[in-house]
Amino acid sequence: MPDAFFSSGKSKPQKRKRDVSSTKPSSSKPANGRVKRSRRDEELSDSGESDAGNIDDMDLRADDIDPGESDDEDTMETPAEKRLRLAKIVLEERRQELAGDDIDAAEIDKELLASRLKQDTLQHSGKISLFLAGKLDTSSPVTRYTRRQRLPVTAAVASDDGSILYTGSKDGSITKWSLQGATYLATYSKIPSLALPMTGKRKGKGRRVAGADVEGHIDEVLALAMSFDGRYLASGGRDRRILVWDVKEDKFVKAFEGHKDAITALSFRKNSLQLYSASLDRTIKLFDLGVMGYVETLFGHQDGASSLDTLYGENAVSSGMRDRTLRYWKIADETQLVFRGGGRSRLREVLEGGMEEASEGEENEEAPAGSRKRKGKEKEKSKSFMEGSIDCVAMLDESAFVSGGDSGSICLWFITKKKPVFTQSLAHGMHQHISESEGTIATPRWITALGAVRYGDLFASGSWDGVVRLWKVDIKARSFSALGEIPALGFVNSLQLVVPPRDTALTHTWGNTSESVTTVNGDSEGTPKFPPGRTRDEVLLVAAVAQEPRLGRWSRIHGNGEKNSALLVALPRGDMVLGARTS
Repeated sequence: MPDAFFSSGKSKPQKRKRDVSSTKPSSSKPANGRVKRSRRDEELSDSGESDAGNIDDMDLRADDIDPGESDDEDTMETPAEKRLRLAKIVLEERRQELAGDDIDAAEIDKELLASRLKQDTLQHSGKISLFLAGKLDTSSPVTRYTRRQRLPVTAAVASDDGSILYTGSKDGSITKWSLQGATYLATYSKIPSLALPMTGKRKGKGRRVAGADVEGHIDEVLALAMSFDGRYLASGGRDRRILVWDVKEDKFVKAFEGHKDAITALSFRKNSLQLYSASLDRTIKLFDLGVMGYVETLFGHQDGASSLDTLYGENAVSSGMRDRTLRYWKIADETQLVFRGGGRSRLREVLEGGMEEASEGEENEEAPAGSRKRKGKEKEKSKSFMEGSIDCVAMLDESAFVSGGDSGSICLWFITKKKPVFTQSLAHGMHQHISESEGTIATPRWITALGAVRYGDLFASGSWDGVVRLWKVDIKARSFSALGEIPALGFVNSLQLVVPPRDTALTHTWGNTSESVTTVNGDSEGTPKFPPGRTRDEVLLVAAVAQEPRLGRWSRIHGNGEKNSALLVALPRGDMVLGARTS
């Protein structure tokens, strides 16, 4: 007998109603089939009527059935669906287990990417975006010296990732160092002049000149620069050639000629292979290492160009030494802005269309006698230290830069102002010189080098007073103030400030037992300042220190521990603050 479970209460009246009320003529189908269907319907009807009292129970039982509770009861589930259901259950359990963990790799990646994009956007905006001077700790810097070299070191440059260091010397050689292990790697030696061919038709009238195929310098190296990707190193010197080296393979690539005097400065444009060079022949040249070719020459300086700097944009700033000018070059527009340093004079005021000198004289007449005397003394003092040469320059962002000269003053400039907005006089103090005829003569120590964090509020200055001074820039107030000092004996011939990636721990690779002053290949001096096992983010300061100035031998310091080497300083810092300046 069929089970009552398979019976349907609705089919019973439908069958009966259709059988009783149907008045249509019979179809052409055989009658036997209709009889069989009616008999089967009657059997189902009878069985349904006999078990009608259990219908409510069956409905309740059907409502309580859970298809996912038992695999035996769910006869409609296929093996593939079963595997899928079990896999979903396992994944859900795993997801619940990981829900309580604090680490989310996707979120961390998003935060890092967002921070990197924000930093790149702010840097491309051309304004100061790295505010790290306030987070810098100058009380216990980690300091190292490279091995002493025979002749003075004129330039030192590190890669942006804080892995490689290059130093140039007056002996014509370039030395490669590893910053991670603070070890010596290689040397690009000087080419002896006797190995060069003679030029000239008559005997005794010729000279030895290095051609483009000579793989090395034949005279002093005065400038170094590294590309942003750490692929190329550019070097220049008194042999009037720019040499390009492959950093990874340590081999010579190409030599650029064209300058008619010593090359004093080199700078790569940020995130580009465009190379700027400054020379004592009063010109600025532009090269493109992407195609290994010369681009153009910039004219304007009336004296030799001694310093040069550039950032992201197609702009550059150069200093003209004795012409006492700073020139802001706009490469795309083929124009230049001239900023004149030095002292003020009536002729200059007339030429520039200003009458400030006369107005000051009228104010002095109306002022009391005491104030006139004080102003007169200050005026005489300023005249005695009038700036006669602008020797170095460093860019803070696309519209602000600092300069230093032989008066010992550091000036802050904006491209919207023709005069410095802030001047720090006698930044490195006075030098006492004893003369047999005039006694003690006090002269200001001139600024020998400047280095700034790209798009940052921090820069450093050097002279020969035994320290490298750090300065904090306040863009809103349009001024800067002293931040700290780093011991550096000798002449500071070059300065560079690098912000390595956060995963670079220089002090960790140096052994975490760094001292106040140590040598890479020598005995240590001082007491430990950095606890072992401690790691922190750092700003790397690279300085070339020597017993002689970079461009000459008119002074020499020795006997007090001065060295011909590179000074490496790791300055601990907190978290950088990213944000563009508002003015």
